[in-house]
Amino acid sequence: MSDSPRSVAVVGAGQTAAVAARTLRRRGFTGSLTLIGDEAHTPYQRPPLSKELLAGSQEPADAELLSAQWCRDNDIDLRLGAPARRVDTAARVVELEDGSLVPADRVLLATGARARRLPGVPGDDDRVIHLRGLDDALRLRELLRPGGRLVIVGAGFVGSEVASTAVARGVTPVVIEQAAVPLERVLGAEMGQFCADLQRANGVELHTGQAVSSVRTTADGVVVRTDGGLEVTGDAVVIAVGAQPNTDVARASGISVSNGVLVDEHCRTSIEGVYAAGDVANHRHPLYDRWLRVEHFDNANKQAMVAAKNILDRPVVYDDPHWFWSDQFGLNLQHCGDAHGWDRLVVRGSVAESDFIAFYLAGGVLRAAFTAERGGDVYAAKELIARQAAPDPRRLADEDVDLMDLMDESLEAAEAAPSGGN
Repeated sequence: MSDSPRSVAVVGAGQTAAVAARTLRRRGFTGSLTLIGDEAHTPYQRPPLSKELLAGSQEPADAELLSAQWCRDNDIDLRLGAPARRVDTAARVVELEDGSLVPADRVLLATGARARRLPGVPGDDDRVIHLRGLDDALRLRELLRPGGRLVIVGAGFVGSEVASTAVARGVTPVVIEQAAVPLERVLGAEMGQFCADLQRANGVELHTGQAVSSVRTTADGVVVRTDGGLEVTGDAVVIAVGAQPNTDVARASGISVSNGVLVDEHCRTSIEGVYAAGDVANHRHPLYDRWLRVEHFDNANKQAMVAAKNILDRPVVYDDPHWFWSDQFGLNLQHCGDAHGWDRLVVRGSVAESDFIAFYLAGGVLRAAFTAERGGDVYAAKELIARQAAPDPRRLADEDVDLMDLMDESLEAAEAAPSGGN
């Protein structure tokens, strides 16, 4: 499919879709552009759902990404409440559930992810919240009343942010986590313990090493039991145990799927003319040489821009070291890179004072970093990760060594390294 596209359809109407649409128009695409979303809302940001919007300091309009007026002004056909069924690349159309067809020389799958469900959890009770969309956040906000108790299943970033917001609204959060510490899979035991201590120090009733066995609603609220015999009650329960990629459209279209839609470094799927980006995309990352599917705001933005450029036949590789942030209990936490397979942790600063950056190394190569109140160090960390630098651990830990100097040293080392060959 080498001809320049005359029509582009984006299946999905969230962060990825909005950024892709803006990029396509800004890059001079003047053809037909359609955004197809199954929600009734115009595209909006999701990070505020567990923070500002849940706290009541923002309203839905503050999270809006593309207004209906902007779409009209930029000649974008916004199809809301219109789930897609499949992509027919032979006919160059996207089929919608209502039977209508959307022309598409190129298609971007930006279908995102849905909240993971637990077996046996009631799905038809307003007090059981799977926080994924705007309506979920607004419903939960009404349930956060001062003096109440909120049970949260899962101590990942969403669960932890909800707990932080609950505390700020005078609600006691009871958090149940299956792992030994929060975020153990992402951050490891030591940094996970930091997160556990942070929660407990701020009034969270945290129970770790507990798997939920049942959730029951009563006239007064909810009762949650674990396989360890723990029983907790609350006015409502938030299930925050991760997300599953929305791959139904891809499967129905014959596109390769495995933990998301498989895409190469150009965001191309297994079918020519079809691309994928954002939470649904399982991307072959050139920097880490493995498949990665991430559910971060920054990834949705940057991957959407790369996909849009490739759709316009302007080849760009997506090799960004992933980055995300989380605001919890008055602290700004940030993480960049991919710590998979790390074998050494180097800390600069003070964990006890919640002012540090922790570096994750694998075979001496810097792979990831996690910070508390040191967002300014993230830029240097990302650059070192992108360069696959192998800094001296002693210098990494030394507060007197400027991280920018380590960046210069890594560049000089790369330039001095043998280029290979015979």
